[in-house]
Amino acid sequence: MLGFNENLLNEIRARFAHVDACPFQGERVFFENAGGALTLKSVVTRTAEYAAIPDNQGRDNPASHELMRVIDQARKDMHLFLNASCGQVFLGESGTEVLFRMISTACLGTAPGGNVVSSTVEHPATRSAATRWAGIADKELIRVVHNDETGDVTAQDYAGVVTKDTRVATILHTSPVTGIGNDVGEISKVIRAVAPDCIIIVDGIQHAAHGLLDVDSYDIDGYAISPYKMFSRHGYGVGWISDRLTELPHNVLLDGPPKQWELGTRDTGAYATLSEVIRYFEWLGSEVSEESDPRAKIIAAGNAIIAHEETLTNAMLHGTGNLKGLAEMEGVTVLASIENPHREGLVSFTINGRTAADIVANLNEHGIRTHVRKADHYSGNILTPLKQDSCVRVSFCHYNTEQEVSRFLTVMTSLVA
Repeated sequence: MLGFNENLLNEIRARFAHVDACPFQGERVFFENAGGALTLKSVVTRTAEYAAIPDNQGRDNPASHELMRVIDQARKDMHLFLNASCGQVFLGESGTEVLFRMISTACLGTAPGGNVVSSTVEHPATRSAATRWAGIADKELIRVVHNDETGDVTAQDYAGVVTKDTRVATILHTSPVTGIGNDVGEISKVIRAVAPDCIIIVDGIQHAAHGLLDVDSYDIDGYAISPYKMFSRHGYGVGWISDRLTELPHNVLLDGPPKQWELGTRDTGAYATLSEVIRYFEWLGSEVSEESDPRAKIIAAGNAIIAHEETLTNAMLHGTGNLKGLAEMEGVTVLASIENPHREGLVSFTINGRTAADIVANLNEHGIRTHVRKADHYSGNILTPLKQDSCVRVSFCHYNTEQEVSRFLTVMTSLVA
């Protein structure tokens, strides 16, 4: 699959802040997108605009009316982006906090007894929440074991443990350690076949920036996104919840709106930045297709992003020009196998005889930003079974270039020599 042409890629990069230089380090290649993607310049502008507005939501004055309009538009935009025809969108403190809130509500609000199904591949945001709230709700916790070699968990794996008494299930859409995606729709289907009333909650934090989202087709009850990993900024998380999850007993003010999930006044600027992100996807879709419908533009943009990132992945693994890729370098081991069709914008690896921290530091000295993943509470569930105490994570997005991959491979060639 071909990536973006040079002119379009330059236009894409021009829309992001600090695309090729760090304000503290200077020129650099940004391959740390799984830790937080680059921010759209329009997001920076909108944040500043709304930070200066003194008015509050819910008042009878022109400024407040505009704030409410912006919030309503952003919610509509997120429904469009997610392809969610029902339910509601709400903002929380972070993606992790949103997941904890959805999972706690599901565990406490569903019928007594039964079990909660999670998987060993998941980020601690869902693993921790499922463990804590299953215990508090006196529900059995069942772990689906992922495949160490491929880094995924399948619908068949879930089918082996789900029972008619499964009340809550969690699914990881994409791993932030290996970049391997899981088939949410197929997993949901096998859960529903056995436990049709199960509340299904998905961690979409790593996936959102790298591919298409289609909540209606997943048949789930909750989906969480961290906007700072999807071209927005820190300080808030986004949750979509089904009508059924919305109506379960949850934290809400006494005598307040019973379906309200937001606690306290949320930042209107955060909502405004969500709309900026969706407008960006629509712009990109119009550049790569002839579509005029907003949802069709978003789909076109998603397909183009997938294609471009596949080009970058192939270059990183198999080389570009006269440079060898990671798959051909002596002593390099790529996590979750080399030929994995479910990889999304991320490659993690180790080098025999070299620590991950040393590799990351060396790359950083050459102006290439990557990250160490350690076998700790964040990544130990993935690395410990592989007998690795750490790995190097190289994560990219659709604004990265093949020339940046070449620069990375040039430094790697010297490191493994």
